[in-house]
Amino acid sequence: MKTKYLNTLVASVLLASSFAQAGELPNEKVKNSNVEVSPSRVEQEILPVGEVLESIPSPLEISVLIKENGTVYNKSDLNTPDAVSRYNTTFQKALNLGIYGTDLGFANIYGKNQDAISFLNSVKDLADGLGIGAFFDYETIKELAESSNRLDELIQTTTLNFEKINNNLAERKRENVSALILTGGWIEAVYLTAMVNAREPNDLLKDKIGDQKIVLDQLLLVLDIYKSSPGFEDLINDLTALQEIYDQIEVEVIVGEPTMEEIDGVLVVTDGTRSVVHVTDGDIQKITSLLKSIRNKVIR
Repeated sequence: MKTKYLNTLVASVLLASSFAQAGELPNEKVKNSNVEVSPSRVEQEILPVGEVLESIPSPLEISVLIKENGTVYNKSDLNTPDAVSRYNTTFQKALNLGIYGTDLGFANIYGKNQDAISFLNSVKDLADGLGIGAFFDYETIKELAESSNRLDELIQTTTLNFEKINNNLAERKRENVSALILTGGWIEAVYLTAMVNAREPNDLLKDKIGDQKIVLDQLLLVLDIYKSSPGFEDLINDLTALQEIYDQIEVEVIVGEPTMEEIDGVLVVTDGTRSVVHVTDGDIQKITSLLKSIRNKVIR
């Protein structure tokens, strides 16, 4: 499942009509839009972004874990679509585009089409506000989101849309917007996992939460590039406090050989490397409490 959706996680965070795994995107220069960066520095900063894109959790994977656990869809866990009118700055719009993207995908995986369309409208409003609405194929995505059996088409469409948006942001030296969208999507995906686990404790979800230690470390490397931009300092401070809790968790990586198999005519490559998370219930409680506080700041 991870590799089949390799190219589409960030598309789901941006356009979010489906959930997908992070992966290969066009190389982009990471540059603070307010600061001139030398070519050598740009080269050094490409790697952290690529690592984050490859390591970010899959909302599809998380949602499947949640749903297979027998969890009932809880709309109150998601942001309110009407709250979109509160987000006036570029910082707020970009972060909440990621939030709504994950919420839309979560509703979609549960077959809650009406909720999914409401979130889709919020995503479109924010995309327009960020000046990237022209690259957002709203009508096609809306049609696909209303269908429960066109997931592959949905993934393909969102991937193409993201590539256009990502390239446009890079050309306009606005990679900081991409970083915020990615961060918002990650916060919401882990938040939803934590909320479900708090109500119905589950070892798989607990491990998934603990496994985000590596992702958070890499995400902070990217955000630090833009620490002088409006809003970034407070966000970085909040996530650094979360990182301090994660520092108490041990993640053991066990390297294995990849395997290949054909599923429905698609060659699926599964990474044999796995991680073993050593996390306590106390760690999870601390993460959940602080993550809820951080997320509430983002959506308020």
